[in-house]
Amino acid sequence: HRLLYPSHLVLHDDYKSFCDFFKALPSIFKTSRGEIIYNRRNQLRRISYAGKEFVVKSYHKPHLINQLAYGLIRPTKARRSYEYAMLLRSKGIGSPMPVAHYTERFLGLFLGRSYYVSELSECPYTYNDIISGRFNQEDETKILKAIALITARMHDEGMVHRDYSRGNILFGKEPNGEWHVQLIDLNRIRFHKVGVEEGCRNFAERLPATDSQRYLMAETYAHARGFNASVCYELMCKHNKEKD
Repeated sequence: HRLLYPSHLVLHDDYKSFCDFFKALPSIFKTSRGEIIYNRRNQLRRISYAGKEFVVKSYHKPHLINQLAYGLIRPTKARRSYEYAMLLRSKGIGSPMPVAHYTERFLGLFLGRSYYVSELSECPYTYNDIISGRFNQEDETKILKAIALITARMHDEGMVHRDYSRGNILFGKEPNGEWHVQLIDLNRIRFHKVGVEEGCRNFAERLPATDSQRYLMAETYAHARGFNASVCYELMCKHNKEKD
């Protein structure tokens, strides 16, 4: 079996003792183990092991041409997710702790299944919770500013999250009352210098907000990057495709 389907596992140093468990991911995903939290093109499961909670993403098998491209040339989505999470964390940008990425290939050439593992995020909320209006005005203001600041830092570092949507922005409250933001689903990040228009488009395109919420985010983002707040607000309104 391993001659036909050679596998490759990369583990964070903190989890070397979990090697056998993560090697069994293809078998685990053939069972009902864990809680399925997303099941469309890809599948996401929350899985417990040895007192730890993990989120494991199983990527769908690509079409034949991409199987060969990912098998020989391009890094897999699982590998990119792992490496980009490590990079974001090294830059002070929150993301759940990356644990492992695992890949199977057919005949050593064609990509089969790939898996990305992270620790379960401690952040209980997503951007959707802002839309639902569940926070008081003080907390909402702090959350929106925290999101704007982390977006500005990401863009200043030359990174554009190509799926910057409501489900991929997590946040939670710290004991000191401040709010901590984490970004997920990182495999589509692209790297280049990010100017004001691209940055505002990337920030606002897929995030609904009221006028006052958007202006607060635009103002915070602009101040952090040295841009004009009114210009940023106008650009964010212009590019937004999801109205509140």
